[in-house]
Amino acid sequence: MIGPISDQFVRKAYVAAYDRRLRHPAWTAEHLTLASLGKSALEGPPPNSETGDRQKATFQEDTSIPPPFRARLQDYFRSGYDRGHMVPAADAKRSQEAMDETFLLSNIAPQVGAGFNRHYWAYLEDWCRRLTTSFADVYVFTIPLYLPHREPDGKWRVSYEVIGNPPNIGVPTHFAKVVLTSRPSSPSTPNIPEISTGAFVLPNAIIPDDAPLESFVVPVDTVERAAGLTLFSDALKTGSKHICKSTKCEVIVRRFDDAQKKIKGPR
Repeated sequence: MIGPISDQFVRKAYVAAYDRRLRHPAWTAEHLTLASLGKSALEGPPPNSETGDRQKATFQEDTSIPPPFRARLQDYFRSGYDRGHMVPAADAKRSQEAMDETFLLSNIAPQVGAGFNRHYWAYLEDWCRRLTTSFADVYVFTIPLYLPHREPDGKWRVSYEVIGNPPNIGVPTHFAKVVLTSRPSSPSTPNIPEISTGAFVLPNAIIPDDAPLESFVVPVDTVERAAGLTLFSDALKTGSKHICKSTKCEVIVRRFDDAQKKIKGPR
């Protein structure tokens, strides 16, 4: 078959497509509920339950990808970028297998570390999980983007870094989170769901902790056009509420990386 093609994956906690040319996910999709997360993501695991342990998971090359198109561990070594999860490990605590699958490099893209992957991006991932306390079903799409910028000559161009040895992994300029939530519209009409949607596009750069989440809101159409994807039907988009009108679009600043350092100790 003539490429490029997207490798489609159905994992325990997510589905995804892998971009062989850029060597990172083209997109990932998750269905989050209180049951899927358990109390492990919110209040701690229930007694005697099977849960994934992040400390037991390690980054691994995805051997299901043909070697010429596979992201490799050495590609990220001293690259200056974090191995950023598209599907967070914290969303996959249902089992060790589900947790391990989030550490496959087919679920990873290069992200700025301090100020983004370890901070604001983690706050956004936490916000997505917290949506399950207000909505019965939460669908989360994560999409690496390569967006144009206007240069001094007035022309728009897409420019991005490539890492690896040889250089072969694209460094996205931006990342999108698109959410769709559902809950009963009222106790009297439990079979008629209230649907909310929203899209957020964040630059792959340091973002201040006090940046309002709503400052990154864009139309879902904008993400679809940039990514070449159709996420929702026109009827669904026009018939849904905006997520920021259904719940508070506000991240909670939690220094997850500092907490992990305390657990692991100095490196």
